[in-house]
Amino acid sequence: MDPSTGPANHDLPGNDPTSATDEDSSLCPTVLDLTSFQLHDLESNLFTDDGIQPLSKWHTISALEELVLRDNQLKKIPDVSIFKQLLVFDVSFNEISSLNELSNVSSTLKELYVSKNEVTKMEEIEHFPLLQILELGSNRLRVMENLQNLTSLQELWLGRNRIRAINLCGLKCIKKLSLQSNRLTSTTGLEECVALEELYLSHNGIAKMEGLSTVVNLRLLDVAANKLTEINDIAKLERLEDLWLNDNQITSLEGIEEAVACSREKLTTIYLERNPCAKSPNYISTLKQIFPNVEQIDSEVFA
Repeated sequence: MDPSTGPANHDLPGNDPTSATDEDSSLCPTVLDLTSFQLHDLESNLFTDDGIQPLSKWHTISALEELVLRDNQLKKIPDVSIFKQLLVFDVSFNEISSLNELSNVSSTLKELYVSKNEVTKMEEIEHFPLLQILELGSNRLRVMENLQNLTSLQELWLGRNRIRAINLCGLKCIKKLSLQSNRLTSTTGLEECVALEELYLSHNGIAKMEGLSTVVNLRLLDVAANKLTEINDIAKLERLEDLWLNDNQITSLEGIEEAVACSREKLTTIYLERNPCAKSPNYISTLKQIFPNVEQIDSEVFA
């Protein structure tokens, strides 16, 4: 999810920035996009920590609301404390190993993107009570932690890490959660997440579906590419529309009708390909009979 691009003139200031007048402030840009910014430097075409440092003194854009520093060569969180109204901050695709200095980012922040870095610990995120989207995918995280104060959080993206257990630290407000390509062996830990609508858990080592019966607002469930042999604990879910179960070890279609009893008529998409049960006689027609309003089974779309 890339934030929108900013103004045409992105030149960084010199070492002697001037303070903005009230009149200047009203004309301040609110978006600055420095993605893969081209430096006039023979050795590097991307921003480094030193190269971005003058930004912290650029008073003429202190009313900035959106700052994008994607795809550069940053090794640490830059000093952006001057931006007291910041809503969106994106430092994805860099070389950042720690979230230290996040505590200096304005507490007004609503979206934080730090994907594809080298972060090992979820830290200094506690002071963002307004944060709605947190993207920390493709890092080196092992533990979900320090989420308890993010009471406005709606989307949490943690795919491609090394996380072994789900721990939302008591949060009940999240609507979208991605933990794809981690090291999960269980789906427990979601019991209180009653607002959850989309759950992505593919490419883990999950052998049994459990702790899902209370996630009553779930519309999309992705548990593809795990070690499942049967479907469990979703029979009471009434709003389920998409169920992705492909690339597991489910042997038979028998019992599927009961396993998804309350969402049979609601379900529009189901993936079961590359399971042993997908070789069953009359595979497609059986599923269409179970799910009367299905619009897609695997790659086959129905009019």
